[in-house]
Amino acid sequence: MRIAIVGGALQGMEAVYLAKKAGYETIVIDKRNAAPAFSLSDEFAILDPVMQESAAMNIFKGCDAVLPACEDLNLLSKLDAMLRYSSIPLLFDLDAYLISSSKSATNSLMENIGIPTPRRWQQCGYPVVVKPSSQSGSTGVTVAYSEKDVAAGIDRIMRMGDEPVIQEFVSGKSVSIEVIGDGDTFRPFVTTEIMLSRDYDCKRVRCAPDVLDREREEEFKRIAEKLSESINLFSLMDVEAIDTENGLRVLEIDARIPSQTPAAVLAATGINLLEELVVSRLGGRTGPRRDDVSSYEHFIIRYGKMSSCGEKSFADVRNPRIVRGLFGADEMITDHEDGSNIWRCTMINSASSEEELERKRSECIDSIIRECGITEFTDQAPDIS
Repeated sequence: MRIAIVGGALQGMEAVYLAKKAGYETIVIDKRNAAPAFSLSDEFAILDPVMQESAAMNIFKGCDAVLPACEDLNLLSKLDAMLRYSSIPLLFDLDAYLISSSKSATNSLMENIGIPTPRRWQQCGYPVVVKPSSQSGSTGVTVAYSEKDVAAGIDRIMRMGDEPVIQEFVSGKSVSIEVIGDGDTFRPFVTTEIMLSRDYDCKRVRCAPDVLDREREEEFKRIAEKLSESINLFSLMDVEAIDTENGLRVLEIDARIPSQTPAAVLAATGINLLEELVVSRLGGRTGPRRDDVSSYEHFIIRYGKMSSCGEKSFADVRNPRIVRGLFGADEMITDHEDGSNIWRCTMINSASSEEELERKRSECIDSIIRECGITEFTDQAPDIS
């Protein structure tokens, strides 16, 4: 199986990682000269399919499927136009993505079909979250405690050329679940817990059977199925929510391959979501499932100081590679070199119990601190969560 992955940033790295685990051959396409996924892939091509359609199509013809791993709407639309009526499967649903890429549109959809969401601003008190409608992750997101803060957040988003979305800040555990649809059936997978850095970016993903209790887990799966059915999903989508004292509150959906959570799911359960997506389109079989626990987390080391960081900070990694056993971790995706003053890593560990997992990851962190002469370690978190 040979997969063309279009986009070499965080989503591209995740896609290549999953493809390697499934035994697939990969070629990554990106218009940048130094996309981080290049060093993880079997091959890469520096080109822009929007401007170089013929060159891209020649690559696609030698592949079994094409997977977009980006959020550039012009590029995604171009790929859809190129491959919609070809014999080469595009592992992506543009129609679903157009809905999910607008928080305003998805909030209206969820309200219309009875999905529980945070209350709109002015129907709730402070604090509230001010976020851009069309950006990914934590980009442009602020927490506002006053009308002045709200105005500043709106101004910032308007200067980004986006539309502000303002909702109540809901407290609780941040959770995510992936679902794959074929237009007729919709299969939710495993819930993961998302832990945030100070700027509300994802710094760590935890996958375990007890992320939600059984009743909430089943409710979350029903929500994922209902949302997938409402947009007639024909690909992969993730659903993000907060588990509050008053029940789940869904924040957003993203109809694209996510970064971070699939690797954590694979480490804990053996479920490879890219492989599941390929099988749903092309047929075949997937492997057995486990019920272990896993942790997937980002760190940055800079001149003797080590800190946890969100994925946007990790995205500056250069020429990363996958290394087993480094500093005692099961695996690391890292640009670490002996003597490096600045390097980044994503540390992946799994175990049969929560206690064993915490022991393993603590020993890994201690090993980095000891062997690299770290004098300061910080694990930052949001002021409120």
